[in-house]
Amino acid sequence: MTCDLAEFLRARLREPLPGRAAQSRFEPELSFGRHYAPPPPDARHAAVMLLLYPQGARWLLPCTLRPETLSSHAGQVSLPGGLIEPGESSQDAALRELQEELGIDSARVDVLGQLSPLYLFVSNFSVVPWVGVLDHAPDFVPNPGEVEEVLEVPVEFLLDESNRGRHTHTHRDLSFSAPHFLWQGHRIWGATSMILSELVALVEEVPV
Repeated sequence: MTCDLAEFLRARLREPLPGRAAQSRFEPELSFGRHYAPPPPDARHAAVMLLLYPQGARWLLPCTLRPETLSSHAGQVSLPGGLIEPGESSQDAALRELQEELGIDSARVDVLGQLSPLYLFVSNFSVVPWVGVLDHAPDFVPNPGEVEEVLEVPVEFLLDESNRGRHTHTHRDLSFSAPHFLWQGHRIWGATSMILSELVALVEEVPV
């Protein structure tokens, strides 16, 4: 890349975003566009953080494997984040959850901007994704109640189409096909892959 990724994204996130055009590349079958609908009045509002940091010549970001004991999205790969508390902005919530889940000092995170929101109709969450950057690789201190494993995913891995696939997922009595990224045996799919897909679309615009 001929420019600094963080500074490119800082500027790019101020412009109109690809939104659905990028997110839909990883939309599961039978979603029927519901991820892009206005959230209902009873939707729970949440925020997540896509944290970029350098490691040598590469950029990485952490995803988290959720414990099987959690009530929602158990056993799935997610981004650090959670519910927005009363009186809290979505950015503040994303930073707070990053610190609570992974032990990262939120004061050291340089927030670059916001990606397109997404409605998770299965769990009734309206999610705002934020992009932040650290100038060094963090020392993770994962919260065992929320994080079973930290997955440090290289951005270049997400760009490589050979690391993408599809699988059949069964929920209750319904089976459907879903696209995914496959990282070290873990399928990154659903809302997480849809959010990452928009980040990928922006990185693909970086001049070479």
